[in-house]
Amino acid sequence: MSTTRFLTGITPSGAPHLGNYAGMMRPAIEATRTPAVENFYFLADYHALIKCQDPARVHRSTLEIAASWLAAGLDPERVTFYRQSDIPEIPELHWLLSCVTGKGLLNRAHAYKAAQDKNQEVGREQDEGVSAGLFMYPVLMGADILLFNAHKVPVGRDQIQHIEMARDMAASFNHLYGDHFVLPEAAVDDQVATLPGLDGRKMSKSYDNTIALFTPREQLRKLIGGILTDSRKPGEPKETEGSALFQIYQAFASEDETAALRRAYADGIAWGDAKQMLFDRIDREIAPLRERYDDLLAHPEHVEHILQAGAQRARKIATPFMQELRAAVGLRSLAQSAGSGKPAAKATKAAVPSFKQYREADGKFYFKLVAADGHLLLQSKGFDVPKDAGQAIARLQQQGLDACLDLLEPLAQEAHAAAAAALQALATA
Repeated sequence: MSTTRFLTGITPSGAPHLGNYAGMMRPAIEATRTPAVENFYFLADYHALIKCQDPARVHRSTLEIAASWLAAGLDPERVTFYRQSDIPEIPELHWLLSCVTGKGLLNRAHAYKAAQDKNQEVGREQDEGVSAGLFMYPVLMGADILLFNAHKVPVGRDQIQHIEMARDMAASFNHLYGDHFVLPEAAVDDQVATLPGLDGRKMSKSYDNTIALFTPREQLRKLIGGILTDSRKPGEPKETEGSALFQIYQAFASEDETAALRRAYADGIAWGDAKQMLFDRIDREIAPLRERYDDLLAHPEHVEHILQAGAQRARKIATPFMQELRAAVGLRSLAQSAGSGKPAAKATKAAVPSFKQYREADGKFYFKLVAADGHLLLQSKGFDVPKDAGQAIARLQQQGLDACLDLLEPLAQEAHAAAAAALQALATA
């Protein structure tokens, strides 16, 4: 039975809340028990440095996040659980990938474009306050993924672009130096639960409406008591639709328990009693986890031991693979003859450009023409439905570049010539 390798990065950015637990942590931990799946979970502390320059906060947050996942049931015997900064091969691969990644690809990264747009809105220089770390963030993420040749990377739809970019980097490297990298795929779960917060909006730190996962018991009771409800009195039937209290309860309860609360709503349960039911149900599940979490925080050396053991497991894969990649690019012993390195894999047929369709965070559908070495040749404008993007590709192939410029982002003269040649090569392949 073949094994599929999943890789998940967790940025240490503060303690998780109930929405994180129900929507992402609990199902992710359950997924680690799936047969024939190899899981890599890492604390992305290098990534945290892009947004946070407070050393104490980064350090504390790393402990809190690691303790949260372990307390929630992540089994370090079932997964390779490590800290990004304990794997020196990651920043080294970051550099190798930087040398095969076009700046134009990085210019289109969502985070970079968002920073530029924000600057433009307030009349600042486009790149003001943009660090090289923010700009190169997709390359570091690519290194995280490609170092372990992950097949699947669970992400939200807003992160799909990063997986596409990692694929482009892998294809560019493979074209130049032989087939070393698996081309990763995004694993998007559209069924991920999104819990409402105290005010009925999505539970989010941005709205300051969260319930911390391991908040003390009495504080949990107080926060649940503050969940927004309507003015219906005891004895008046209540609607489950749109009820934040009911939705949170449903995320923790069994089907029978949920059905019982639904009937209680119809029978006019008092809001105070409904909140007590919610508190009891959450506390029943979270209390033993909270005890484990508090113990881990009190003994950070235990967490450190687990992370170091995970790093050793990870490096058993990363170190020999990095040696292979170093040799592939020519970084090897001078005692080794120039021709004795592992040769690049020979293609069985001439490599040709290819079209790629994808969806961006704005909800629109796009396509791009990519050279065999992974470099971008042309980029489309956005389409409302995927069918339109597919028809645009067909029109471009049938009518040629000059007849379809209205479908594309502007091309410089040199880029126009390269794209036209690529289309011709594709037509005759």
